[in-house]
Amino acid sequence: MELATALTNQTVKKAVREVGINPNHWYAVGWADQLQSNDVITVTIWQQVIAVYRDSYGQLHALEDACPHKGIALHKGKVHGCHLACAYHGWEFNDSGECVSIPYLQAAQKLPRVQVRSYPIQEKYNLIWIFPGDPTLAATCFPPDIPEFSQSGWLMVPLAAHFHAHFSICNENAMDVFHGFLHQNLQGWFDPVLVSLRETEAAILAEYQVSYKGRIAQFLGLSERADQVTTLPISIQYRYPNYHSSLQGVSSLHLLRLPVSKTESRSFALFFFKVRLPTWLLKPLTPLLQIMIRRFMLLKFLAQDITMMESEQQTYLANPQQHYVEINPAIIAVQRLIVRQYEQFMQKSSQAKLTKENPIG
Repeated sequence: MELATALTNQTVKKAVREVGINPNHWYAVGWADQLQSNDVITVTIWQQVIAVYRDSYGQLHALEDACPHKGIALHKGKVHGCHLACAYHGWEFNDSGECVSIPYLQAAQKLPRVQVRSYPIQEKYNLIWIFPGDPTLAATCFPPDIPEFSQSGWLMVPLAAHFHAHFSICNENAMDVFHGFLHQNLQGWFDPVLVSLRETEAAILAEYQVSYKGRIAQFLGLSERADQVTTLPISIQYRYPNYHSSLQGVSSLHLLRLPVSKTESRSFALFFFKVRLPTWLLKPLTPLLQIMIRRFMLLKFLAQDITMMESEQQTYLANPQQHYVEINPAIIAVQRLIVRQYEQFMQKSSQAKLTKENPIG
């Protein structure tokens, strides 16, 4: 459905700062190459604390981070082959969450019938993905497509971030091209114009025209000279729960959102840049270019954004009843989608619970 692009007053929905997630999606939780065999980490997806481990054979597993014996965090334990052993008493659990061994029981003694929740998990694009919702739906859902990951000619720069803010605030920031004003001292973009806006049941697609100027624009190939102004289209798609934005022929960003709690979010971003260097030269220079772009460009933009988002969250917490006005229809559309996804999940959960409690026949 096409939406109007006029910038007009609209009231921000307060509910969007309180809603939870729709867990029936794949969520990126960490970098795969940072988890070695026999290592265990802990991650949180919307208040669900999960122990993630790579077994001795290199396979990933995800279990609820609480031993059913004493409630000890399982990420404090050790990997034994393909099992995870609790640090306290050594109770071992397999990848399905079943207790398969207790070291101080006799061989013939029956194990207690206890189990921790296991989660569907996979590794793709050097990211660890977990499906925190109904596990029977995991096979019919997929992480977002990132074609640039396997294409030549792109310089990939990964970047993780941590925000003390509700994921809706972070998502609005990603859709909000009008905040280039914030980054003017970093030679950011200016004179943005919302050209088109479309909304579907599961996605928002906005197209803007933006202008660039300066040394960063020249480095990225946006212009031949630093003092030259270049205007280009940028498209931003929010397909719940993740983002993809592209600047025509120049860059592509895949932003994977990880909601942690009502006041905490994380993200894992893959930036792709078209650098004007031959492939034979780009490959050996990639590690150095990644460090330079991350340190001298991306982290500076990110730091300014984090300050704004966390300020917005603190102001909301101080006075949740305060009304705010938004004039960008793309932001309002993002809010609708966030609330709709949560309400749809809650409705289906309620229906499933009623069916379970009152089976037909």
